[in-house]
Amino acid sequence: MNKVYKNAEEAIHDISDGSIIMLGGFGLCGIPENCIAALVKKEASQLTCISNNAGVDDFGIGLLLKKKQLKKMIASYVGENSEFERQLLSEELEVELIPKGTLATRCMASGYGMPAIFTPAGVGTEVAEGKEKRIFNGKEYLLEYAFDADFALVKAWKGDTSGNLIYKETARNFNPLMAMAGKITIAEMEELVPPGELNANEIHTQGIYVHRIF
Repeated sequence: MNKVYKNAEEAIHDISDGSIIMLGGFGLCGIPENCIAALVKKEASQLTCISNNAGVDDFGIGLLLKKKQLKKMIASYVGENSEFERQLLSEELEVELIPKGTLATRCMASGYGMPAIFTPAGVGTEVAEGKEKRIFNGKEYLLEYAFDADFALVKAWKGDTSGNLIYKETARNFNPLMAMAGKITIAEMEELVPPGELNANEIHTQGIYVHRIF
Protein backbone atom coordinates (compact mmCIF):
# COMPACT_ATOMS: atom_id res chain seq x y z
CA MET A 1 0.00 0.00 0.00
CA ASN A 2 1.47 3.31 -1.10
CA LYS A 3 0.88 5.92 1.61
CA VAL A 4 2.91 8.73 0.03
CA TYR A 5 0.97 11.60 -1.54
CA LYS A 6 2.38 14.46 -3.56
CA ASN A 7 1.05 17.28 -1.38
CA ALA A 8 -1.61 18.34 1.11
CA GLU A 9 -4.23 18.97 -1.58
CA GLU A 10 -4.01 15.36 -2.77
CA ALA A 11 -3.88 13.94 0.74
CA ILE A 12 -7.10 15.68 1.89
CA HIS A 13 -8.95 15.27 -1.41
CA ASP A 14 -11.91 13.37 0.07
CA ILE A 15 -12.52 15.52 3.15
CA SER A 16 -16.01 16.68 2.24
CA ASP A 17 -18.65 19.00 3.64
CA GLY A 18 -19.84 17.84 7.05
CA SER A 19 -16.72 15.79 7.89
CA ILE A 20 -15.56 15.39 11.49
CA ILE A 21 -11.84 16.07 11.71
CA MET A 22 -9.22 15.97 14.46
CA LEU A 23 -6.36 18.46 14.25
CA GLY A 24 -3.20 17.83 16.24
CA GLY A 25 -1.17 20.55 17.91
CA PHE A 26 -1.08 22.73 21.01
CA GLY A 27 -1.41 26.44 20.46
CA LEU A 28 0.46 26.85 17.18
CA CYS A 29 3.01 24.13 17.99
CA GLY A 30 2.75 20.96 15.94
CA ILE A 31 -0.33 21.97 14.00
CA PRO A 32 -0.88 20.50 10.49
CA GLU A 33 -0.73 23.93 8.84
CA ASN A 34 -0.42 22.62 5.29
CA CYS A 35 -3.51 20.43 5.66
CA ILE A 36 -5.40 23.39 7.10
CA ALA A 37 -4.34 25.60 4.18
CA ALA A 38 -5.49 22.90 1.75
CA LEU A 39 -8.89 22.71 3.50
CA VAL A 40 -9.24 26.48 3.20
CA LYS A 41 -8.46 26.26 -0.51
CA LYS A 42 -10.84 23.31 -0.97
CA GLU A 43 -13.61 25.30 0.74
CA ALA A 44 -14.97 22.27 2.60
CA SER A 45 -17.77 23.52 4.86
CA GLN A 46 -19.94 22.49 7.82
CA LEU A 47 -16.90 20.83 9.39
CA THR A 48 -16.75 19.65 12.99
CA CYS A 49 -13.26 20.30 14.33
CA ILE A 50 -11.75 18.53 17.36
CA SER A 51 -8.61 20.30 18.56
CA ASN A 52 -6.99 21.50 21.74
CA ASN A 53 -7.57 25.11 20.69
CA ALA A 54 -8.86 27.25 17.83
CA GLY A 55 -5.60 28.79 16.63
CA VAL A 56 -5.34 32.54 16.14
CA ASP A 57 -7.13 34.84 13.72
CA ASP A 58 -4.61 34.61 10.87
CA PHE A 59 -3.10 31.15 11.28
CA GLY A 60 -4.11 27.58 11.92
CA ILE A 61 -7.77 26.81 12.57
CA GLY A 62 -8.40 30.55 12.65
CA LEU A 63 -8.21 30.50 8.84
CA LEU A 64 -11.08 28.01 8.69
CA LEU A 65 -13.09 30.13 11.11
CA LYS A 66 -12.47 33.26 9.05
CA LYS A 67 -13.92 31.48 5.99
CA LYS A 68 -16.84 30.19 8.10
CA GLN A 69 -16.05 26.60 7.21
CA LEU A 70 -16.68 25.24 10.71
CA LYS A 71 -20.08 24.17 12.00
CA LYS A 72 -18.84 23.00 15.41
CA MET A 73 -15.69 23.39 17.47
CA ILE A 74 -14.75 20.88 20.18
CA ALA A 75 -11.81 22.19 22.21
CA SER A 76 -10.42 22.86 25.66
CA TYR A 77 -9.19 26.42 25.07
CA VAL A 78 -10.13 29.09 22.56
CA GLY A 79 -9.08 32.33 24.21
CA GLU A 80 -6.75 33.80 21.54
CA ASN A 81 -9.13 33.96 18.58
CA SER A 82 -11.35 37.03 18.25
CA GLU A 83 -13.23 35.59 15.26
CA PHE A 84 -14.05 32.50 17.30
CA GLU A 85 -15.39 34.74 20.08
CA ARG A 86 -17.51 36.70 17.61
CA GLN A 87 -19.03 33.56 16.05
CA LEU A 88 -19.69 32.06 19.48
CA LEU A 89 -21.47 35.15 20.82
CA SER A 90 -23.50 35.56 17.63
CA GLU A 91 -24.44 31.83 17.75
CA GLU A 92 -22.96 31.21 14.31
CA LEU A 93 -20.76 28.42 15.69
CA GLU A 94 -21.66 25.47 17.90
CA VAL A 95 -19.05 25.04 20.64
CA GLU A 96 -18.30 22.21 23.06
CA LEU A 97 -15.68 23.12 25.66
CA ILE A 98 -14.26 20.21 27.63
CA PRO A 99 -11.36 19.80 30.10
CA LYS A 100 -8.00 19.24 28.43
CA GLY A 101 -7.46 15.87 30.09
CA THR A 102 -10.92 14.72 29.04
CA LEU A 103 -10.18 15.77 25.46
CA ALA A 104 -6.95 13.77 25.46
CA THR A 105 -8.53 10.71 27.06
CA ARG A 106 -11.48 10.70 24.66
CA CYS A 107 -8.94 10.71 21.81
CA MET A 108 -7.08 7.84 23.46
CA ALA A 109 -10.31 5.87 23.91
CA SER A 110 -11.02 6.24 20.20
CA GLY A 111 -7.60 4.87 19.34
CA TYR A 112 -7.97 1.97 21.77
CA GLY A 113 -11.40 1.01 20.41
CA MET A 114 -13.13 1.89 23.71
CA PRO A 115 -16.63 3.39 23.34
CA ALA A 116 -16.45 5.59 26.44
CA ILE A 117 -14.59 6.51 29.62
CA PHE A 118 -15.50 7.60 33.14
CA THR A 119 -13.74 10.67 34.54
CA PRO A 120 -14.10 12.89 37.63
CA ALA A 121 -13.17 15.99 35.61
CA GLY A 122 -16.10 18.37 35.35
CA VAL A 123 -18.26 16.88 38.11
CA GLY A 124 -20.30 19.63 39.74
CA THR A 125 -19.77 22.09 36.87
CA GLU A 126 -21.53 23.01 33.62
CA VAL A 127 -19.48 20.28 31.95
CA ALA A 128 -21.63 17.69 33.74
CA GLU A 129 -24.98 18.96 32.46
CA GLY A 130 -26.97 16.21 30.70
CA LYS A 131 -24.30 13.54 31.18
CA GLU A 132 -24.65 10.15 32.83
CA LYS A 133 -23.01 9.90 36.25
CA ARG A 134 -21.76 6.86 38.16
CA ILE A 135 -20.37 6.34 41.64
CA PHE A 136 -17.16 4.33 42.00
CA ASN A 137 -15.73 3.77 45.49
CA GLY A 138 -17.82 6.63 46.80
CA LYS A 139 -16.68 9.15 44.16
CA GLU A 140 -18.77 10.56 41.31
CA TYR A 141 -17.65 10.23 37.71
CA LEU A 142 -18.98 11.45 34.35
CA LEU A 143 -19.51 9.23 31.32
CA GLU A 144 -17.69 10.69 28.32
CA TYR A 145 -17.90 9.12 24.88
CA ALA A 146 -14.95 8.42 22.60
CA PHE A 147 -14.74 10.61 19.51
CA ASP A 148 -15.90 9.33 16.13
CA ALA A 149 -13.71 11.30 13.75
CA ASP A 150 -13.64 10.72 9.99
CA PHE A 151 -10.11 12.12 9.65
CA ALA A 152 -7.15 12.91 11.90
CA LEU A 153 -4.66 15.49 10.59
CA VAL A 154 -1.28 15.49 12.35
CA LYS A 155 2.15 17.08 12.00
CA ALA A 156 5.41 15.15 12.48
CA TRP A 157 9.05 16.14 12.38
CA LYS A 158 10.23 13.01 10.59
CA GLY A 159 8.56 9.93 9.16
CA ASP A 160 9.19 7.02 6.82
CA THR A 161 7.23 5.84 3.82
CA SER A 162 5.55 3.16 5.94
CA GLY A 163 3.94 5.90 8.04
CA ASN A 164 6.04 5.63 11.20
CA LEU A 165 6.28 9.08 12.78
CA ILE A 166 8.54 11.00 15.15
CA TYR A 167 7.41 14.29 16.70
CA LYS A 168 9.91 16.90 17.80
CA GLU A 169 9.91 18.18 21.38
CA THR A 170 6.64 19.91 22.35
CA ALA A 171 5.00 19.03 19.02
CA ARG A 172 4.53 15.68 20.73
CA ASN A 173 1.29 16.91 22.27
CA PHE A 174 -2.10 15.81 20.91
CA ASN A 175 -0.57 14.47 17.68
CA PRO A 176 0.17 10.88 18.84
CA LEU A 177 -3.27 10.45 20.43
CA MET A 178 -5.12 11.83 17.42
CA ALA A 179 -3.03 9.83 14.96
CA MET A 180 -4.44 6.68 16.59
CA ALA A 181 -8.03 7.90 16.61
CA GLY A 182 -9.10 8.90 13.10
CA LYS A 183 -10.71 6.52 10.64
CA ILE A 184 -8.22 7.97 8.15
CA THR A 185 -5.03 9.56 9.50
CA ILE A 186 -3.14 12.03 7.32
CA ALA A 187 0.35 13.08 8.41
CA GLU A 188 2.42 15.94 7.10
CA MET A 189 6.10 15.96 8.02
CA GLU A 190 9.26 17.97 7.62
CA GLU A 191 11.41 15.05 6.46
CA LEU A 192 10.44 11.79 4.75
CA VAL A 193 12.91 8.88 4.83
CA PRO A 194 12.95 5.26 3.57
CA PRO A 195 11.75 2.40 5.81
CA GLY A 196 14.37 1.21 8.30
CA GLU A 197 16.10 4.57 8.64
CA LEU A 198 14.25 5.61 11.79
CA ASN A 199 15.40 4.30 15.15
CA ALA A 200 12.58 2.01 16.26
CA ASN A 201 13.02 3.13 19.87
CA GLU A 202 12.32 6.75 18.89
CA ILE A 203 9.10 6.20 16.93
CA HIS A 204 6.07 7.81 18.59
CA THR A 205 3.34 6.73 16.13
CA GLN A 206 3.53 3.38 14.39
CA GLY A 207 2.76 3.19 10.71
CA ILE A 208 -0.28 0.92 11.23
CA TYR A 209 -2.22 4.00 12.36
CA VAL A 210 -1.24 6.22 9.43
CA HIS A 211 -2.92 6.04 6.04
CA ARG A 212 -1.51 9.00 4.07
CA ILE A 213 1.71 11.00 4.33
CA PHE A 214 3.36 13.86 2.51
